[in-house]
Amino acid sequence: MSERLTGKVAAITGAASGIGLECARTLLAEGASVVLIDRAEDRLAALCAELGPKAHPLVVDLLDGAQVSGMLPRILALAGQLDIFHANAGGYVGGPIAEGDPDSWDRMLNLNINAAFRSIHAVLPHMIGRKSGDIVLTSSIAGVVPVVWEPVYTASKFAIQAFAHTIRRQLAPQGIRVGAVLPGPVVTALLDDWPKEKMEEALANGSLMQPVEVAEAVLFMLTRRKGVVVRDLVILPNTVDL
Repeated sequence: MSERLTGKVAAITGAASGIGLECARTLLAEGASVVLIDRAEDRLAALCAELGPKAHPLVVDLLDGAQVSGMLPRILALAGQLDIFHANAGGYVGGPIAEGDPDSWDRMLNLNINAAFRSIHAVLPHMIGRKSGDIVLTSSIAGVVPVVWEPVYTASKFAIQAFAHTIRRQLAPQGIRVGAVLPGPVVTALLDDWPKEKMEEALANGSLMQPVEVAEAVLFMLTRRKGVVVRDLVILPNTVDL
């Protein structure tokens, strides 16, 4: 690694596993300090002990609006500044709409949409005050291609895309870049909701990616020259026909 992010501070939600954890590892390797945000207190503590002194645990329940809105002072207390905010945390619910559980939809929508919007709102005063910053949202290919198997999840990611595109234009004059990374299927705990036969087929035909591949895409977004933004970066297994 070339330590292209030395001196930068990043905060990542949903950082105790999956894409968030791999993004934390990648940014740390590039010289950044990283605040790992998740509700899994014990796991965060163990991970940060493993990752080293530039990794800082921050326990936040992203479904608790007051905790989310109050995260900025806690980030600053841990790391002193904030240059990169990655709204990564999310949930997944798939399946036929007629057989769905609206309570499960509500939880996923609150995490995928409300928590992302609120957490970005929480950190903006610092970035606007500094006239600088990067905001990355973990979206999905389902945010641009309606996936029949996952209508509610797809709707949540369409919302993320609309939010990213509109706030990017609002915040560009403040020196803040906003972009979304849109992966196809990634091997994370979110896929636990997939039917067994769907998972077996995906593993057999190579249509799943690893979280580190998404982390490398996020690093690419963050290391463009200051006047350039990667608004949307779609990353897919080459076997996915979309």
